[in-house]
Amino acid sequence: MTDLLAHARDLDAADPLARHLDAFAEAPSVSAYLDGNSLGRPLAETADRIAAFVQHDWGTRLIRSWDEQWMDLPMQLGDRIGRVTLGAAAGQTVVADSTSVLIYKLMRAAAGHDRSRTELVIEAGNFPTDRFLAEGVAAESGLTLRWLEPDPVTGVTLDDLADVVSDRTALVCLSHVDYRSGAVADMPAITARVHESGALMMWDLCHSVGVIPTHLDAWGVDLAVGCTYKYLNGGPGSPAFAYLRSGLQGILRQPIQGWWSAADIFAMGREYVPSPDIRQLLSGTPPVISMLAMQGMLDHIEDAGIDAIRAKSISLTDLVVQAYDQELAPLGVRLLSPRDASVRGSHVTIGHPDFQRVTQELWAQGVIPDFRFPDGIRLGLSPLSTSHVEALSGVLAVRDALRA
Repeated sequence: MTDLLAHARDLDAADPLARHLDAFAEAPSVSAYLDGNSLGRPLAETADRIAAFVQHDWGTRLIRSWDEQWMDLPMQLGDRIGRVTLGAAAGQTVVADSTSVLIYKLMRAAAGHDRSRTELVIEAGNFPTDRFLAEGVAAESGLTLRWLEPDPVTGVTLDDLADVVSDRTALVCLSHVDYRSGAVADMPAITARVHESGALMMWDLCHSVGVIPTHLDAWGVDLAVGCTYKYLNGGPGSPAFAYLRSGLQGILRQPIQGWWSAADIFAMGREYVPSPDIRQLLSGTPPVISMLAMQGMLDHIEDAGIDAIRAKSISLTDLVVQAYDQELAPLGVRLLSPRDASVRGSHVTIGHPDFQRVTQELWAQGVIPDFRFPDGIRLGLSPLSTSHVEALSGVLAVRDALRA
């Protein structure tokens, strides 16, 4: 049998991104944090960044900071997320509301784009918010929902689209990385297939932004939304971002017509005239304080490089799968993620009937994965804040809890 601990130590010793580990705040009661795919750890500098903001940007400059820096922050930060993580040119990404609100805005805008198209396509196993919003948008827009039923481990493939996407399709909305299994969808191929039918393609990037390289411009993506509290470490409730390709700006019209999306924000005009650029996706006053923490994380992502981050993600998940084979499979644990690293995101899901109990025991011990109904544990591996030894210790803790 492989000496897994020695192997993990060797991987850490050779890790070119190990220098980033010490940048994150310590949690003394936690020995293994394996939930960075749900809520990323804070950087150690975040407390000072927020304190400086309160003392200076807000406390000293007061309302003058709107003119000096805050007015353009949603677009500037959006451009940076686009450049560092999305493969998106400037002027197409904006940081604004929650993920749910931005999905609604883009989904509703796309649903009304071509009234001759009558169907909205979404995966039946997609994250609940995406599905619930699709149901609501379909009802508002008079569209018929068409459900994809892919294999729950391998996720959506081109074959799944064959009998569902047609010239009746207005919009297809899928997740780039399946929140359950971690399966990675073939974004360029699926987008191209959807475009062949004349429909618009929208991607949920919540489980891929900051950990898997994407090329939204090159791949012809129409619309995308992602959160910032997972691999971008923006903190609980940090605002999401939306991508709208330049060719659709001024054509699609989002439904929440707040004053921040008006062409002349301070004209206080009688009629709403939308901004012709990416600012059209804003509605109300941006959550400036909530945009602070992610800025430090973007520094680290840019320094490390998204390709190197993906390489470490694969190394971490490969180690976990190897440890699963050796330590957990003999105990009746099921692997619920793809074995092929090229189509696996940065979390590995395993299943066992006792995992609800096991998760509670692990949390009490300071080992923090998350539980997904009915019997899954997700081991989330955020590459810049997680070592190989930490990832392995989580798997071994699962083994020990099952044996107890």
